[in-house]
Amino acid sequence: MADTVLYEVSDGLATITLNRPEAMNALNIETKVALRDAVRSAAADDTVRAVLLTAAGERAFCVGQDLKEHIGLLAADRETGSGQTMSTVGEHYNPIVRALAGAEKPVVAAVNGVAAGAGLGFALAADYRIVADTASFNTSFAGVALTADSGVSWTLPRVVGPGRAADLLLFPRTVKAQEAYELGIASRVVPASDLRAEAEKTARALAEGPTVAYAALKESMAYGLTHSLSETLDKEDELQSRAGSSEDHAIAVRAFVEKVKPEYLGR
Repeated sequence: MADTVLYEVSDGLATITLNRPEAMNALNIETKVALRDAVRSAAADDTVRAVLLTAAGERAFCVGQDLKEHIGLLAADRETGSGQTMSTVGEHYNPIVRALAGAEKPVVAAVNGVAAGAGLGFALAADYRIVADTASFNTSFAGVALTADSGVSWTLPRVVGPGRAADLLLFPRTVKAQEAYELGIASRVVPASDLRAEAEKTARALAEGPTVAYAALKESMAYGLTHSLSETLDKEDELQSRAGSSEDHAIAVRAFVEKVKPEYLGR
């Protein structure tokens, strides 16, 4: 795996770190491929019970597409007529977002700085976003004459509402941490100096939790967003049966009766 993305698994927690701080963690092809592979690995690994997505440096979580590389690729496209540059959405962004949002385990994003364009999309694909008080968000797409990608047209309206999403997409601007919290983009805002410790603490707590139940919660919420109440009730019935037959449920009930802290196995 390229060193533009670092991947580490420890005690059930996979930590994925964007590692191009000198470029504000912009997404060149090498980084997109490495991030896609890392996220897929974490999602598929049964020993991983939670994922922490973060970034190196203090200025940026991820500013989206590397425009310096992008401009060269566009020029090559014009010469060859291939139109391959924008295939990055299907080849890289979509698989990354599908793996983050669809992982059968919690995903925490630790947003240390600017999250723009696809960087915003990746943060929104996480289940929980811990944000430094110095961080900010920007949709960016219309500012470079593009439409939304990386799932933003799906996630952003669901987080902030359709009206707010239209405002942020049509008129890109910097949304600072406190406003992001008020809009629901940030789950929690912490001092920048505490971000890494707080994010690791949160992610490790989830890694020690009832993984089957977490996966069912993710599935039921995603299902409920696009189905009727009656269909969602049936889905809850199905998923509760799955969670109720897990070892962790038996452990939790026994621990409750015995008044001790449960030690979950993740199955």
